[in-house]
Amino acid sequence: MKNIEPAAIDLAGITRRFGRRWVLRGVDLVVQPGEAVALMGRNGSGKTTLLRVISTLIRPTRGNGRVFGHELGEGAADIREFIGLLGHHAGLYEDLTAEENLRFSLGMAGMEWRPSEAAQALERVSLLQERQERVRGFSAGMRRRLALARLLLRPPRLLLLDEPYAAFDQVGIELVNGFVREVVSRGGAAVIATHDYRRARHTVDRAVRVEQGRIAEGLDPDISADDASLPEEVRS
Repeated sequence: MKNIEPAAIDLAGITRRFGRRWVLRGVDLVVQPGEAVALMGRNGSGKTTLLRVISTLIRPTRGNGRVFGHELGEGAADIREFIGLLGHHAGLYEDLTAEENLRFSLGMAGMEWRPSEAAQALERVSLLQERQERVRGFSAGMRRRLALARLLLRPPRLLLLDEPYAAFDQVGIELVNGFVREVVSRGGAAVIATHDYRRARHTVDRAVRVEQGRIAEGLDPDISADDASLPEEVRS
């Protein structure tokens, strides 16, 4: 019998409460290997919290889910081995250089430091010339590019991006989208939480919308940017 590969993401009834406030209210979401999905929604709709649950940074209050067959709770350590998350904050060390940040990240993951590969990653994000500069002097865009270089050194099976186009010019936007396409082409999957659907529309296979902590009915990824169902930030 032919083995059936598990879904990249398979969530059922995921809820998350912070104090008395319910941020997620029963999320069902399935993302298949080889698929890139745009996660739409206004600020406060629950997009970031959902990504944090999937990446095992926080546990759901109720519900269950799997990432490539691993349970969100019991399989958290396994999930972290093949997941890549680019959040609002780059998570860099200010007093380390760009190169030292990459080296430290690989060391924490138990991976061997290969200077040539690090140089290739830095060159790809246009930071090779700044490799010996301390991060505290970097602009917001440079920090985002360095965080992306960190992901390039550990290509994930599941890529989670939270507003990845922020602080990026057109070259940076294409860099992000190119990386998404690479992950998907290898049989991985990607979820892009973004207000700017137009920047992701030619990269994703479909889009879903989060409203008040729930997944709304399907959003056609070919829908025009002036459609009323899109967030105001996308229509502007």
